[in-house]
Amino acid sequence: MKMMKMRKSVAAAMMLFGLVAAPVAVSVSLAQDPAPAAAAGNAGLTDTATGGAVKEEKKSAGGFMDVVFGSGTLGVILWLALFLDGVAAIYFIVDCWVLIKPQKLMPQNLINNVQGAVAEGDVMKAIKACESDPSPMANVLGAAFQHVEDGYDVIQESVNAAADLEIERIMQRLTWISVCSNLAPSLGLLGTVQGMIMCFATLASGVPDIGALAGNISQALWTTAGGLVISIPSLTFFYSIRNNANRLILRMTALTMELIKPLRNVEVEPEA
Repeated sequence: MKMMKMRKSVAAAMMLFGLVAAPVAVSVSLAQDPAPAAAAGNAGLTDTATGGAVKEEKKSAGGFMDVVFGSGTLGVILWLALFLDGVAAIYFIVDCWVLIKPQKLMPQNLINNVQGAVAEGDVMKAIKACESDPSPMANVLGAAFQHVEDGYDVIQESVNAAADLEIERIMQRLTWISVCSNLAPSLGLLGTVQGMIMCFATLASGVPDIGALAGNISQALWTTAGGLVISIPSLTFFYSIRNNANRLILRMTALTMELIKPLRNVEVEPEA
């Protein structure tokens, strides 16, 4: 009897639970089912309403200026640094191109005046000629004439030391072109890293925005291209100008040694 009563009590409790739970489940189901339909309807309306705007945005996005100003503060700073690096490279290329010329390193007027003074045996006149026509060769010849009383061996050492100093001065100016050419790819690489970081940040947001992802990749590629566009011409001009400088310096050194050969037997006369 007790078992029968317990069974009846359990059955009654289950029926009561079913009667209470069924309306709740139906209510929840009815409340949830319209949501996807409404969301789909809203998505359709949104797509229909903004379809033209999305298409227009896709048409306008992807340009160079969109990439520059859409890359954030760091991206704008990187592009500004690339621009300044390119301007500096152009400046140093033009400066070295104008400086490293035969008429700048060893003026013909200086050579003629020194040859005449040495032929006359007038060292003071040769020194004045070097002072009146300043140039790398004038500095080297001036060092030679300043030690004319110390012997020809000392003159040669002075010429070599002065020539090394002039070479170092020229190469220091040329080095700035190399600095600009090496800095540009580094800035481009930094922009590439920034673009990839932005790509992964977009992917990590859940459902990625394809337009934003493409913009981030475009930022990475554009900065790399910008760095290479600056670096390749700068590197080409650097080696071209450096080779020309080495050739002219060797020519200047050989001509200087020819000019000071008569100093072996020259005596210096004091100024009146």
